[in-house]
Amino acid sequence: MKKSKASDIAILAIFIAIMVVVQVLSQIVYSVWPLPIVPTLLHIPVIIGSIILGARKGAFLGLVMGIISVINSTILTTPLSYVFSPLQPIPGTNHGSLWALVVAIVPLILIGIFPYFIYKAMQNRTGAGIAAFVGTATNTVLVLSFITLFFGQYTGMTFAGLIQLIITSNSIAEVIIAIILTAAIVPSLEKSR
Repeated sequence: MKKSKASDIAILAIFIAIMVVVQVLSQIVYSVWPLPIVPTLLHIPVIIGSIILGARKGAFLGLVMGIISVINSTILTTPLSYVFSPLQPIPGTNHGSLWALVVAIVPLILIGIFPYFIYKAMQNRTGAGIAAFVGTATNTVLVLSFITLFFGQYTGMTFAGLIQLIITSNSIAEVIIAIILTAAIVPSLEKSR
């Protein structure tokens, strides 16, 4: 039992390290990226970790991803940083909003929960791909919905705009990348465990 628990903690630490490396490399690559599509990749280790380690540890990885997002939005200011960091002022005000923590953390915790149950029901490469789709869709739909709900008056985003953004934004690239990587990586990790 102790060996298994220590092994899980070590694997969890490896996933967190991978997430930090992915975040840093993404920032570097996207600073010179010539294409208009800038897919989020940080959710992929959360999805894979959820499938391999279970829903509780997956939720923890999602929480870590949320914290990384808050820190990133606090340090590297963009026009939408205020929707992910309560320390960034909302346009036209001199204060942030605690709703930014809901936007930045709640959907990401759920990314670590839903894929586990999807994969557990199927337990094959197709199940891994569907779990990746569900995890990515959870991220996209909930983050954009929360932004519309809590910050719509500042972003000007309407429900129709939300639907259009979900369909036309980076989400398609994110889904494709997540499905390919998760379906390729999960079976190998399961065999090695």
